Amino acid sequence: MTTTRRKGGRSREERERLLPFVANPVPPGGVGPRVVQVLGALIAVDPADYRCSLLAMQLADEWTEYVAATGITAGQARSYEHAIHRLCRYVETMLGDGAERASLDDPELFDTLVQWELSLPEANAPSSTKPYMLASSLRVLIIRRDDHPDRAVAPTLARLARGPALLGSGERVERDEFTREDKRALVRAAWKSVHATRKRLDAGWALAEQGQHPDRGGWTSVPDLLWGLAHDEISADDVRRSTPPSREWPPELLEFTAGPGRVPHPQGARLPLARRLLASLYPTTLDLHAFRILLMDATGYTSEEVTGFGEADVEFLPKGVRLTLLKNRAGHLRHRAFRDQPPSDSPAPDDETSGQLIVNWPRREASEVVRHLLALTARIRAKAPHVTDTLFVSAAVRPGYITVFDRWTPSRSRANFGCWLDTMGVEVKGDRHIGRLRKSTKVEKAIVTEGRISAAADDHTEETFANHYAQGTTLRILSGRTIATAQQHWLNQAIDRIDGPTVVSGSEIEDIDQSLLENSGLSAREAEDIMTGQLDMGVSHCKNPYQSPFSRPGELCAVAPLRCLECRNAWILPSNLPQLLLFKANLERLRTLLDPHAFTRLWGQSWVNLHAVLDDRTPEELAQARKHIDAGQAVLDLPLAAHTEFDA
Repeated sequence: MTTTRRKGGRSREERERLLPFVANPVPPGGVGPRVVQVLGALIAVDPADYRCSLLAMQLADEWTEYVAATGITAGQARSYEHAIHRLCRYVETMLGDGAERASLDDPELFDTLVQWELSLPEANAPSSTKPYMLASSLRVLIIRRDDHPDRAVAPTLARLARGPALLGSGERVERDEFTREDKRALVRAAWKSVHATRKRLDAGWALAEQGQHPDRGGWTSVPDLLWGLAHDEISADDVRRSTPPSREWPPELLEFTAGPGRVPHPQGARLPLARRLLASLYPTTLDLHAFRILLMDATGYTSEEVTGFGEADVEFLPKGVRLTLLKNRAGHLRHRAFRDQPPSDSPAPDDETSGQLIVNWPRREASEVVRHLLALTARIRAKAPHVTDTLFVSAAVRPGYITVFDRWTPSRSRANFGCWLDTMGVEVKGDRHIGRLRKSTKVEKAIVTEGRISAAADDHTEETFANHYAQGTTLRILSGRTIATAQQHWLNQAIDRIDGPTVVSGSEIEDIDQSLLENSGLSAREAEDIMTGQLDMGVSHCKNPYQSPFSRPGELCAVAPLRCLECRNAWILPSNLPQLLLFKANLERLRTLLDPHAFTRLWGQSWVNLHAVLDDRTPEELAQARKHIDAGQAVLDLPLAAHTEFDA
């Protein structure tokens, strides 16, 4: 028997065929489809669909037991089912008629398993994580079967499954957080949805109070139908059996079923009518997305945690609420109090002041969201007493006109997060995934705490924050700005320290007058002292030897004249040219004595600045300076330390 896969879920006929296998599961080694039910989703593997039915049966048996034992999600269960499907189709292609004999206790299957695993990347994009995931899923099933004492697995296949992976894990692309504009739009739309849901339910119950039993009133009267459902006098199946064909419906019933300005399909109007009636009395799957958004925004916790606390886990405080939050993946149970912010200290809910980070709006208070959620789900929770661990319960009319009051399943087709965005008319940039909202709140927390990872990672490890949440665009931009600011700060300090001397142009000292020095930035006293030689340090003049960047303020510079060419206080006049040539000769001698790295570290900046000064001089000026040196009219006085360089 072949199962037909349909986009958007299984058909009613397929579900009715598979449901008996859920109620009476096929024993290991038995004949029939293997079916698992995860949060209302039916996932099946039928060994009869494959020529290698024995191999498919062995893997499917392990799959059903693994799903039941671990309680994994529907998406994870489908991953294992997909791995079985891919392998069986590959075995059929490679082995042909021999596929009928394929089994996990046959060592000849070793080469086929290796080739299948190595072929997985061919059907996926480069660096995709899917090939590794499929290979790992299949290895888990083989290892699980090998661990069972009564189920045979060939030793070579067991060693392959327990051995190192043949594929790389790929590169997982982290989702970016929502932009601030998108997040504001989500929060506004969520509150709009909450108020619309409350208004719809209040109107529905008010209308139900105006009705009576449809047998006494009418099966085409909206108030009577609502009255019957509200008082449990009729069921959705009664609506199917007792409501006349839609061509006989009055206009108000047609408009109620399809919505204002629309007409229901004449051949399938009863099921939409039953769903619309139930949605007028109880919140639906689509309605509860708004509460998840508001709770994630107000608390900063994950979708799993804000949808995983029940009525017993709520304690209202005088100015807030305390919630017990459970994170299944990490096994963390937390008791967290969320305080209401005083209205006078809070900006308006729609404040869009540029540059202002809105941390806690009055309408982002967790206590207010929880009160709305408790009120809107009270009637459903009374009809679903078996659900005590969550406030997220919804009502639905399933195919077959079965009314279900059960826990919320946000991933259902036509009622998932993307459908909610379409319904509310919210456009967001990038992937439409609720996990991005969690990252947005983590970014806000990181900004408010000024980048302290320990504060931003208060509900997980710092390593998790660094590897998962710190990759968002906002934090990367802020980190880049911080790094650039720090680099500029230290660069400015370095420039202030080694900005180099000021060179006064002129071929002779007579070309320089005091007014020229004053116009260049010196005070009258400093200019006079330089002109008279009072501030001559050997290779340059110093405008203030008691404010050296190389010594403490107020102390006489201890490194002149060795560091004058690296000092912003140095002023070089034409009369200093002979001493500069002598200093160049000294540095050239050191270059022959020191290791190149040591010379660059000790004298590199002086060497560069010296060449910059000398390159601006004409050959005639340099020749005249050398004549002064040859005539003994210029000497270079260096401290004793300048003659004891060591290459260390």
